[in-house]
Amino acid sequence: MNASGQSPSYTGTRLSVMMFLEFFIWGAWYVTVGNFVKAHGMSELGGWPYTVGPIAAIISPFFLGMIADRFFATQKVLGVMLLCAAVPMFLAPAAASAGPWVFIGVLQAHMLFYMPTLGLTNTLTFHNITNQEKQFPIIRVFGTIGWIVAGLIVSRVLHADFGPAQFYVTGAACVALGLFSFTLPHTPPPAKGKAASAKEILGLGALKRLSSAPFWIFLASSFLICIPLAAYYAYAPVFMGDTGKENPGAWMSVGQGFEVFFMFVMPWFFVRLGVKWMLLVGMLAWVTRYGLFAAAAPGGVFWMILIGVALHGICYDFFFVTGQIYVDKKSVPEVRGQAQGLLVLVTQGIGMLIGARVAEVLKNRLVSGSGSELLASYGRFWLIPCLAAGVVMILFLLLFRDRGVNAKGAGKGSG
Repeated sequence: MNASGQSPSYTGTRLSVMMFLEFFIWGAWYVTVGNFVKAHGMSELGGWPYTVGPIAAIISPFFLGMIADRFFATQKVLGVMLLCAAVPMFLAPAAASAGPWVFIGVLQAHMLFYMPTLGLTNTLTFHNITNQEKQFPIIRVFGTIGWIVAGLIVSRVLHADFGPAQFYVTGAACVALGLFSFTLPHTPPPAKGKAASAKEILGLGALKRLSSAPFWIFLASSFLICIPLAAYYAYAPVFMGDTGKENPGAWMSVGQGFEVFFMFVMPWFFVRLGVKWMLLVGMLAWVTRYGLFAAAAPGGVFWMILIGVALHGICYDFFFVTGQIYVDKKSVPEVRGQAQGLLVLVTQGIGMLIGARVAEVLKNRLVSGSGSELLASYGRFWLIPCLAAGVVMILFLLLFRDRGVNAKGAGKGSG
């Protein structure tokens, strides 16, 4: 029996369904919204559709983490947030007709409710498993499968890369997971009854519990690497479309396909590499991806672009999933929700927000023209995040040392 008093296999199945729907929601619109904006004459929005998520990650996860840690069961908070997140998505097509900034406002409302659920699903999972390295990747892989299925439904089945159906699919998935959340294993607030001071509401309590030199280096590196990472999420689907490929959303799902594979083999790599080298391999994959994009752009060499997309498996799993496991190992039950919220804040929030704005400025200045001229300009654009990610990787290699979590094996030392 696990923490919920139920058999591990039954609990694992339900947690896997949760992860499937959680990332189905995100994958149903996030990849294709840039093409929707372009098709509906809202080019003045630039990278704003990819800025609403980081803004939401800054505003809400700490507060929701504190609520889940102190006042209400995690599964109930998750359910309420997702049901609320459904409403703006059903309104999004009408909002697009009302005006570009009305549309962005509706997307922002959705993400304010959705973004905290990323940390909440992690918190709920970690509470109900006993071995993070072995069990979490297997459960989390169903999130990747959900993202793939969503992309295929929107792009291949509904042909809605440029249409409003993507938002209706997202809203329906929010309702489904919102209702399902109330059936998930009971995950009580571990710090129930403890005073909630201003510093606790702001998440400073979690920072105090987690504070150490290695943790700060990890957090700073996670923040810095997410600045160049934002360019991929905002402009890789547009880049692929500009090379002439149809159904860019479906092609982008190749990356999630490889993410599934690497999620399954992560436990094997954890034993042999440990936290530090897992994170470094993830960073190296980002450098390589952008290098491939930069080299492929002038000639529109599709096989190089596709390899760059396929590297998403290593990019995401080895960096983001390893980071989530590392934070859980460094935290204690009383601040587990806030700790995961802190990671979302720093990466999906501040890092991605700065990155999205920087990427938009770079694209506006460097990417122009048509035909071969346009593709050549993409080469200059992708080179910048390639170099930036490389610098962060080298700094992390030189500075990160942590003997308190597992370097190689089952969670006993790192570095």
